Amino acid sequence: MKVFRGLPNDRARAPCALTIGNFDGVHRGHQALLARVCAAASDLGLEAAVMTFEPHPREFFARRAGDLSRAPNRIANLRDKLQSLSNAGIDRVIVEHFNEHFAAISPQDFVERVLVEGLHVKWLMVGDDFCYGARRAGTVAMLIEAGKQHGFHVETLPTVMHGAQRISSSAVRTALAAGDFEQAGQLLGHPYAMSGHVIHGAKLGRTLGFPTLNLRVAHRPALSGIFIVQVHGLGPEPLPAVASLGVRPTVDDSGRVLLEVHVFDFAQSCYGKMVRVEFLEKIRDEEKYTGLATLTAAITRDSEQARAWFARRAAALTALDRI
Repeated sequence: MKVFRGLPNDRARAPCALTIGNFDGVHRGHQALLARVCAAASDLGLEAAVMTFEPHPREFFARRAGDLSRAPNRIANLRDKLQSLSNAGIDRVIVEHFNEHFAAISPQDFVERVLVEGLHVKWLMVGDDFCYGARRAGTVAMLIEAGKQHGFHVETLPTVMHGAQRISSSAVRTALAAGDFEQAGQLLGHPYAMSGHVIHGAKLGRTLGFPTLNLRVAHRPALSGIFIVQVHGLGPEPLPAVASLGVRPTVDDSGRVLLEVHVFDFAQSCYGKMVRVEFLEKIRDEEKYTGLATLTAAITRDSEQARAWFARRAAALTALDRI
């Protein structure tokens, strides 16, 4: 899969079947849309393409207004989003920098300069509530008319449902915030996980007797707290662990978000390794403690609870094997 930061240059442009969106989490609704794009691209002999945005447009407008509470918390980082798009069969992704200039593009210029000249779109699929251009003035009806004028076909995908619930990034965020990983997994179509390279930390966990793998989190995540997790990428099987995702209020007042993972009975150095942390169950919310002694006691309790959870799961799996 080819990834472009902004519109491809003249030599890299190719006729494509395109879809446009934020694709946070690449949930089952997104997957249905991407499958249709790939099928259309195959039928028409085109490349299957996605245009997405960084930052999320709502995050851009929230920062401009000075109120980050209006920005959506992220389900996935850009790396995980790109991997999910690649898994869906997409040939090329355009990561458009959403800034003042892009936000001010008129609907007509968006069609002519971005879709027609910049991307050579021949077939386009959008959600039935898609809007585009400055102040979201462009509508699906306008896009269909523009397609007739410029020679590209427009389709819309109706809402994808999970039972009586609309599958959406907002619904996934709600499930993650509640620690409901079963519901999140049903909406996503796979277990929820975060990936990243292991970085150096302050080594405080090692001092406390709980060494951790640290992963930088560049965005405001859709969940926070203490979790039972398993780590992929350190061996042939996922390894049991306990994790903290948050701002570490007891030891850090910077507000920087970090994912810290204590892998049970594991002592290898793995700085720089790419790992994937799969979330299994929430233990509790993040808390601020009066000192390192109370923090250590809490980590001990969390670790014991996580070890007991894995022991119960192993016993249940053994019982099933005997049936």
